[in-house]
Amino acid sequence: MNIAVLGTGMVGNTIGSALIRLGHTVKMGSRTKANEKALAWVAANGPAASEGTFADAASFGDIIFICTKGDGTLDALRAAGADNLHGKILIDISNPLDFSKGMPPSLFVCNTDSLGEQIQREFPDAKVVKTLNIVNCEVMVNAGKSSATDRGTMFVSGNDADAKKLVVKTFLTPWGWDDVIDLGDITTARGTEMLLPIWVRTWGATGNGHFAFKVVR
Repeated sequence: MNIAVLGTGMVGNTIGSALIRLGHTVKMGSRTKANEKALAWVAANGPAASEGTFADAASFGDIIFICTKGDGTLDALRAAGADNLHGKILIDISNPLDFSKGMPPSLFVCNTDSLGEQIQREFPDAKVVKTLNIVNCEVMVNAGKSSATDRGTMFVSGNDADAKKLVVKTFLTPWGWDDVIDLGDITTARGTEMLLPIWVRTWGATGNGHFAFKVVR
């Protein structure tokens, strides 16, 4: 499958490389073609990897992973172009974190709205699925090597049921997420985005970002 990854940071790099290991062909998008980080990622990942602008990547991908910083997400998608997003699944991993006052960050949208909803409103013909935003990027693509009891719970939010099922089957399950809860429509992304403040504080308290939340029934 041809997949676009928007964003050249740690999350985009990790997701893009994991997708290639699953056998997909991936184009990493950034503001400008020949971005230094994107070129380094391509060099490290071989012929299944390529890079270009946000629009290049979005045009290429049948599915698009949004791995940008939250405050740049909408601008990146606008640069990608509505026509290139039309009818496609947008897997939104970004978070509305505001670092303007330092650490720990606050949320620039919460309670009555979410970044996932903002994306869906601006690009109504796309199928936005919010997931993977509640764990460190290395945990995203490796939910646990030992037993199921060591693995966390992952959530999905989105308006399109078939899109959510495809995301679970094609990506979450191969990455080890065998406990997935469908929270409902895209408004439920408010809940998962609002987990980030406690995620950040847990990381600070333990000094370890390699953890996940688990729903114990």
